[in-house]
Amino acid sequence: MIFGPYEISCPFNRILGDGKMMENAKHLPITIDLNQFRLLIDLKNRIKLTLHFNSPSRKFYLSLIAFVVNEMKRLGKITSIPLEGHHDLLVLLNETIGGAAGSSEKENLLPRIYRKWQQALPNLEEAPLFKVVGRKKEFEEGVDKIYPFTEAEKDSWANLFEYIGSEEHVRLRFSIDRIGARLDDVVIIYEVYQNAEAWERFISNLRQKEEEKPKPADFVPKEPEAPVPPTTKWKTALRGQWRWVTLLALIIAVIVGVSLATWRAYFYASPDRVASIERMAFPLPDKPSIAVLPFINMSGDPKEDYFSDGLTEQIINSLSKFPRLFVIARNSTFVYKGKPVKIQKVAEDLGVRYVLEGSVQKSGDRVRITTQLIDAITGRHVWSEHYDRELKDLFALQDEITIKIMNGMSIELTEGEQARRWTKAGTTNLKALEKNYQALAFFMRNTKEDHDTARQLYEEAIALDPKFVWPYVHLGYTYFMEARYGWSEAPAKSYQMAFELAQKALALDDSDDRVHTLLSFLYLVKREYDKSLSEAKRAVALNPNGADAYFGLAAIVGVSGRWEESVLYGEKSIRLSPFPGVSHYWVLGRAYFMTGQYDESIAIWKKVLKISPDFLIAHLFLAACYSSMGRDAEAAAAAREVLRINPKFNIESHAKTLPYKDKADIEREVAALKKAGLK
Repeated sequence: MIFGPYEISCPFNRILGDGKMMENAKHLPITIDLNQFRLLIDLKNRIKLTLHFNSPSRKFYLSLIAFVVNEMKRLGKITSIPLEGHHDLLVLLNETIGGAAGSSEKENLLPRIYRKWQQALPNLEEAPLFKVVGRKKEFEEGVDKIYPFTEAEKDSWANLFEYIGSEEHVRLRFSIDRIGARLDDVVIIYEVYQNAEAWERFISNLRQKEEEKPKPADFVPKEPEAPVPPTTKWKTALRGQWRWVTLLALIIAVIVGVSLATWRAYFYASPDRVASIERMAFPLPDKPSIAVLPFINMSGDPKEDYFSDGLTEQIINSLSKFPRLFVIARNSTFVYKGKPVKIQKVAEDLGVRYVLEGSVQKSGDRVRITTQLIDAITGRHVWSEHYDRELKDLFALQDEITIKIMNGMSIELTEGEQARRWTKAGTTNLKALEKNYQALAFFMRNTKEDHDTARQLYEEAIALDPKFVWPYVHLGYTYFMEARYGWSEAPAKSYQMAFELAQKALALDDSDDRVHTLLSFLYLVKREYDKSLSEAKRAVALNPNGADAYFGLAAIVGVSGRWEESVLYGEKSIRLSPFPGVSHYWVLGRAYFMTGQYDESIAIWKKVLKISPDFLIAHLFLAACYSSMGRDAEAAAAAREVLRINPKFNIESHAKTLPYKDKADIEREVAALKKAGLK
């Protein structure tokens, strides 16, 4: 039977007869309709959906969403709601609306809810828990029928389902703020009621129907038969043997107790050494998440830091290619380099469960590496390993460490994955590898002088191994960045050199996401928007954890006029690299401005000014945001800062530098700056 005895009927006459309730509800962007079990979302220029939860088990999950929203409204803020403490209510929903489709036992029900919130509800394409009204599923090559949606629509929907914790300890968050909505934009309706009244009425009716459910006849247990008395044929001689058995059992118990205490001391940390989910800066991702801390250089010579840093970089690179992992970017883990830091603090700052730390000692033609993987939530050491190998085996060792990490997080690799990830980009020339590592250390310092040094080292690496792809990629970036930062006397020539090096790298290995990101930037400089977008998408596909790849994609979709998507990809970039550089903030702050999210934009630009107080663009966008909000005094103050930094600033020259494809976007920014008092 599709509709069970606890189907809540839709009293159409009462709904249609109460004009006030329907008129108030129908114009809100998000409606949770517990009469028809439909979820309606209509956010202009972002997402428009009507979803029908059309079976008992599916209705349970719409009522779960309604429960979370009602709790957030009760608390007056968009926050995570714990399931613990609400088990009785969830049992009621499961046994009534849900048709008892699954067990209501706490150890079964809460983990099931966690898994569906994590995996099934966010899946808009396959839609395992609802039907998308007004759309038909289509076949796509290599997969079953799916609903056709854009990446932005899929991301917008999936972003709603955030959570903290797991299994029985999960806290759910229906993150409407991630799609630009507020609590007041959501309404729960049932019968003629709204929000808290609707929810209370809904639950009251369920309880009433549950009470009216026929109870089974009382069970009268059968009187047990008298037990058969045991025989007593024990011999007196056995008593001595029992004493030995008792003594042996006592010895075993002591040994086991000591072993267990030792085991617990090693694998389980004290509470003050455990990361707190509540203190995490970000909700935990819906997949295993890891931050790889910079490996410590144990050689005693600071000049050898380049080797431990380079090894760390390559391990991060290898891990980031796997879509079943969430990997924090290098820039955000290297902020802890050389600092005494607690593992739980790293996990809380970056919003991850696992942290990898290690040390490296290079001596002659040998390398010694010690690593350990820690579950910061439990404080448990998942594994630790010591390697002592010849330098020539370094690439194989990197692969071995990567596989060990994956296995430690219960992720198994297929043969195809292993072959695809690590066979193209390396070199067998150890001197070329060392030159590349040395160059990377200078490249990351991001000054003209350091880039000049890095360029020389990359050229030496290429001379040692012309088929080694990594030096070509970063050498291309040195030319791109010297043109972008004004270090070049002939920017056009620098851009051309960057393009030629990117093409050489592409010919060697077209699966390197960094090459495609570089090409995306270069095509954007030339205003070839379609080619730029294609390369940016390719980079993200190759590296689902690439903060720079998402940054590049956010930049190109934004200047192409797709600002809502730019917000989504910009936020993703910063989630992957929570301590980003100015450029990442720049792209997101601009997208917030263009979508009218001025408070969010202002918050971003204030972060930029903490990094670089005289960053001109930050003051420009603050002036634009404040003037757009009617905060004239603050707009004027920001405009004065612009002129302090650049007394020759004028809007006409600034407008010519704007890369926006749509002239309306240029006009919008210019108008906001003029309103702030700039000329």
